[in-house]
Order: sequence, then structure tokens, then C-alpha cells
Amino acid sequence: MELLTIGHSNYNIETFIKLLQQHQITAVADVRSHPYSRRFPQFNQSELQTALKQAQIRYVFLGRELGARSEDLSCYDSMGKAVYERIAATGSFTEGIQRIINGVKTHRIALMCAEKDPMTCHRSILVCRNLRQSGLTINHILSDGQLESQAELENRLLTKFNQKINPPQEAVQLLLFEPNPPQQDKTEINLEEAYHKQGYEIAYTKKDKQK
Repeated sequence: MELLTIGHSNYNIETFIKLLQQHQITAVADVRSHPYSRRFPQFNQSELQTALKQAQIRYVFLGRELGARSEDLSCYDSMGKAVYERIAATGSFTEGIQRIINGVKTHRIALMCAEKDPMTCHRSILVCRNLRQSGLTINHILSDGQLESQAELENRLLTKFNQKINPPQEAVQLLLFEPNPPQQDKTEINLEEAYHKQGYEIAYTKKDKQK
């Protein structure tokens, strides 16, 4: 069974629906914590739901279960930043994951959030990370209609963080000519560490951590 994801980005509604239809999507699971967009009102919940209904695509809101802005204060650190591992450990998140696993048995589902690039969105870094062991084939719909698999995204993730540790060879050669060349850190970031680092980088921070 396959699960897809999509970010609505700044698409017009016709382009968005065309991408869904290209991949035979029959249901959209909205995983935005707040299903509204000031900049792109076509993706406000009511307008989006109406447009999808006209295209015979079902809409389901799962932002309470699978959103990145949990209402559970224990999911935030002392600085008010959401910790994805804590969100994933909540009962509501587990319930949302199970609803997706059950839903793909009868619908061709696309998880929807806002970001165009799935690597900068919790739909892949939080939700799909925790769906990997379910046996689903996970693919992300890109702006040109092509698909990027979760495995391909993970390779990008590893490349991003390991490049920060081990600079390109050309840069290393230049460093060797310095009077006191720095020692290279040969330790590579593993996949779970990369997920954690990316999650921390993109996670929501509460404006008032006392609330």
C-alpha cells in the first residue's frame, strides 16, 4: 500500500487538484495544526474542502492528532520549542497514525501540509518518520508532479548533515595548506540523529512559552 504527501505551497487551487488527480488521490488528510492560510485563502479549510468535494476527493482534518503544534505543553522544551519525539509519544499522535494506516486500505491518501519541500515539513520529518515501520510505501508529490520516496528524502537528510561534519574534498585540500589545519571530525550522523536535527531545525516555537 502507498501513502503520498503534498505541500500546498503557493499553488492555485486548479494546479493543486491537478497534482492530486495526476496521482489518483481519493482523500486528502490535512495535517496542519491550523487549517488556514492568510496568504493563500484557497487553502483555508472551508474553501479547500469545497474545491476537493467538487473534484470528488474526500477531505479529513487530522491536525489535532498529527499536527506539529501540539496543545500538550509537555511536548515543548524549556525554550518553548516543540520536540517531535515527544509529540510522537502522545496517545493522540498514535491514534492519528493508526487512522492513516487504516485509511490507506480503502483510499489513496495524500497527507497535506503547507511546505513545498517535504524535507522542511513535519509531514515527512515527524509523521512519515513514524510511519516507516508500517510497511507503507511513502512518496512525496513534488511541484513538477514527480515523486520523491521517503528513502530518497532520507538520503538528502543524511547528505545535509554529514556535509556539515565532513567538508568537500576540495575544501579539505585547501585547509591542509593552513599553518594549523583543523582536525576533521570523521564521525557521521546516523539517520535517527539526522531526523532529530532536522526536526529541531524546523520545529514550531511557542511565542509565549508560558501559555
